[in-house]
Amino acid sequence: MFKSTTLVLTVLLGAGCSHVTPHYDARFGDAVRDARKKMTLNPNAGKDGNPVVGMDGRAARESMLQYEKSYKSPPPAVNVINIGGSIGGEK
Repeated sequence: MFKSTTLVLTVLLGAGCSHVTPHYDARFGDAVRDARKKMTLNPNAGKDGNPVVGMDGRAARESMLQYEKSYKSPPPAVNVINIGGSIGGEK
């Protein structure tokens, strides 16, 4: 009785260590790679040696400076004024 119980437990524990998902693992990450491809406008942009057209150096520099400046001193908060309404239904 003890030998048969030990044999059954050994077989069950050994079955738990076996590889049961060979087909799932072969395609692991395909959905993420497919979504990344669909979000990329031009996948070969890094291989293109031509410069970006449409913005000269001065305009690009100024836009970058304005972008950095907006984080150093953000615009002031706007106060909202409630006109024509009452608070909590009171008059």
